[in-house]
Amino acid sequence: MSRESEADLPGEAPLPGELSEALCAELIAFRRDLHMHPELGNQEFRTTAAIRARLEAAGLEPRVLPGGTGLICDIGTPPARTQAQSGGARPMLAIRADIDALPIPDAKAGVPYRSTVPDRAHACGHDVHTTTVLGTGLVLAELHREGLLPAPVRLLFQPAEEVLPGGAADAIVAGVLDGVGRIIAVHCDPRVDAGRIGLRPGPITSACDRLEVFLDGPGGHTARPHLTTDLVTAVARVAADVPALLARRIDARAGLALTWGRIESGHACNVIPMHAELAGTVRCLDLSAWRDAPDLVHAAIDEVATLHGAKSEINYVRGVPPVVNDPVVTELLRDAMSARRGAFSVEDTEQSLGGEDFSWYLEHVPGAMARLGVRTPGSHARLDLHRGDFDADEAAIKVGVELFTAAALLDGNRS
Repeated sequence: MSRESEADLPGEAPLPGELSEALCAELIAFRRDLHMHPELGNQEFRTTAAIRARLEAAGLEPRVLPGGTGLICDIGTPPARTQAQSGGARPMLAIRADIDALPIPDAKAGVPYRSTVPDRAHACGHDVHTTTVLGTGLVLAELHREGLLPAPVRLLFQPAEEVLPGGAADAIVAGVLDGVGRIIAVHCDPRVDAGRIGLRPGPITSACDRLEVFLDGPGGHTARPHLTTDLVTAVARVAADVPALLARRIDARAGLALTWGRIESGHACNVIPMHAELAGTVRCLDLSAWRDAPDLVHAAIDEVATLHGAKSEINYVRGVPPVVNDPVVTELLRDAMSARRGAFSVEDTEQSLGGEDFSWYLEHVPGAMARLGVRTPGSHARLDLHRGDFDADEAAIKVGVELFTAAALLDGNRS
């Protein structure tokens, strides 16, 4: 849903790197192409090829990550290997985008860029993130040719953000942070108007882990539950009691929440089953509490299952820690947005219970993520992420490019 006009008021300190109308139109077309051809994590071959081709057409030298999906591209600096051989170089600012889609159908109607792939959709805005970082790269490349880029920048197009524990971990192993001193990113927010961003120093997302529980018993007749393990009751008690136990065993300010998304057991009304399964997510606002969560969850499940005579097996899959924004880098984003569009274009935002694997980068270098407004101003639609009807006001693409470009220029001049 694009807008023909936007409140594009000048900032207090104009910076080079304005987007032409032709580039804006090209970026919208690029985003729509990605939206029509969504790819799941570690399968983003077409997406990677499209990004690579456009960067190479701009005279840049992108490098595809191991596995064939995702890539990095340095602007204004040689590759990290050359830096090391030459005795080091100024640490780069990295600008990250995630490029994968979700395994859900696209439920939008009446738009020409609806997904053409069954049960696949860019319902989290990664197509917008990708296009924004690509556009930033094209602008920065031109500034570099004009001698106006004060410090090196790395573009990072990361695969598999939606696949726990996230593609960021593999990207780090592949060396994407070599030579990087700071890292920034945005995430679409349908609660914030296009033309604005949301910022928060400190935690801005929560930790998110995946949990699967398997309960077993001998089974039997529903007429004689006292002679066996009443497994349906056991699984019901685990589902109801374990979240309550956790709430009493950890500081409530940690915001730890276990929520079930699936329960399965049994096939007949008069047969006590031998097997039951639960699956859900563990989310946590506090980083230190997240580190303790697996032991607490295991103990609570074992306690309840044993009380009801069921044997338990637990598969606790570590997901991602909270994204904890560095205050200095957060201020860089605030100053960059204010310089482009005025202080009114930045709003404070709350910590969410969503998870984001951008947090893994922040275990190694300081960085910050901003919430990029994608709601059409004046709209009262209550769209949310991870829904098949999610869409973005495409004016947000230009805003994101302006934000990243200004941040690169300000960061380079301050270093």
